[in-house]
Order: sequence, then C-alpha cells, then structure tokens
Amino acid sequence: MAVLVPCYNEAVTIGKVIDDFHRCLPGATVYVYDNNSTDDTATIARSHGAVVRTERRQGKGHTVRQMLRDIDADAYLMVDGDDTYPAEAAPDLLNPLLDGEVDFSLGDRLSNGTYEHENKRAFHNLGNNLVRTLIRHLYGVSYTDVMTGYRGFTRLAARTLPILSPGFELETELAIHTADKRWRVAEIPIDYRDRPAGSISKLNTLSDGLRVLRTIAGLFKDYRPFAFFGWLSLLLAILGIAVAIPVIGEYLSTGLVPRLPTAFLASALEILAALSLTTALILDTIAKNSRKQYELAVLNARR
Repeated sequence: MAVLVPCYNEAVTIGKVIDDFHRCLPGATVYVYDNNSTDDTATIARSHGAVVRTERRQGKGHTVRQMLRDIDADAYLMVDGDDTYPAEAAPDLLNPLLDGEVDFSLGDRLSNGTYEHENKRAFHNLGNNLVRTLIRHLYGVSYTDVMTGYRGFTRLAARTLPILSPGFELETELAIHTADKRWRVAEIPIDYRDRPAGSISKLNTLSDGLRVLRTIAGLFKDYRPFAFFGWLSLLLAILGIAVAIPVIGEYLSTGLVPRLPTAFLASALEILAALSLTTALILDTIAKNSRKQYELAVLNARR
C-alpha cells in the first residue's frame, strides 16, 4: 500500500501526518512529493521516514500525476499534508479497495457536519455544494463530498486514470471521471479538522473556484458532447425563431421584408443551430468510441 502526500509548504504539519499514517498503516509506504516548497517540508518529511521526491511542475494535478506514474502499489491512499484528515480512517478507506468491493473510496467530510463546523474559510461550503449540484445534474451521479482531498483507489483505477488538470481542479476531474466511466465508488464518513495554527491554505477561493467551474464545463463538453452542443443548438434555434417572428409576420401581411438585417440575423442563428446539432452528432459518436477504447484499455490493464 502507498500513502501519497502531495505537499507545498507544509512544514508545520507534515511530520505529524507521516507519523500518524505510519502508526495507523504500519505496512504502508508514505511518499511525500515536495512541490517546490520554500520551507523545510522535504527535510522534515525525510526525517520522519517518508520517501521524499520533488515535483518541479507547480500544481497538485501535476504532482499526483507524477506520483501515479512513479509508484506501484496494490492500493493507493491520497491525502493532503495539512493534517486536516484523520489517519485513523485510513483502514476504512482501504479495506473496500483491497476486498475488491469498490474501485475508489472517498473520505466524506460533510455527512457528519464536521467540515461545516471546522472549516473557517469563506465560501468553501458554498463552492462544494455548487460543484456537487452541477455534477448531479450533468452526470446523474450524486456525491456527498466532491472536493475531498482524502481518497483511495485501486491499482487498476490508478493505471487507467487520465489526469489532465494541473492544479486544485484535480478533485473535480476525478469525480467527473469516476461518474462518466461508472467506476464503483464508496463514500466513507470521516471527522474533518481545521488546519492547526500556523498552517496556511494554498487554495484561492475565487481563482481556483473559477478553474473548477471551467473544468466542469470543459469535461462536460468532452464527455457529454451531444448534451452540450444539443442544448446550444436548441438555444440558438429558439433565438432565431424569436428574431424571425416579426419579420415573418410583416411578410405575411405586406409581402415585403423591409427589415433585412433582422432577417439575416435570424437566418444566421438557424444556420448556427444546425451546425451545432451536426457537431453534437459527430462528437457524440467520437465520445462513444472513446468510451469503448477506454473499456478495452481497462480490460488490458486488468490482464
């Protein structure tokens, strides 16, 4: 088993995190990937018995991607280095993976209310709820805690996991990937605790929140192109009809089309609607073929 700890300036907490996981998972190897920290994160992690490596590309997504490329294990447990997640819950997240019951396990901070009680950062609860609602409506899958940084996955899931996000959009990408590919997911309630004094969050609520929303929109376009471009086509068609109604009414009553710019606009909107629908049909075929190829890749990886 491998415990993956991507880190950036977590000198205040990283020693305790490593000690806790060594105590709760004595057979696991703790890997700390230092992401250009300017403090003593790497030195402290090494002194506490972790395997320490450096990832120069800045961002959590880059760091986790490299971890999965480098490390081979029967199961993986990914956790932040800020000491907000309890190591005592690690067996609960790992056991369903090792027993073959699920492919991903998520540390759910929200069910028991500890995140809402402990978290002092403005708008984080609102952002979590927004992302969860969007994923439920767009993908038909309901997760309690989409943005958790405490999650486990099997070797097969890790070997077939395409991580494209460079930064904190990673959790959103993982949630959408597991929903789209219909992986088996278990949510395990955990007790969340806020960062200790002196530990500073690296998450920027506004800029990282906008990146998360952009990731949701981009992946929806990639994974569900028929819905994305189909709704766009419908919207353009409705706008075109709305613009054309006065022109058509005038033509029926007078036999003339005096508002040529409006007529051209209505025609352009309907042409764009037709193009969007054509795009939806083509990309939907490509997306279905991509899913087939992914399933074959999973079967090959399993063999």
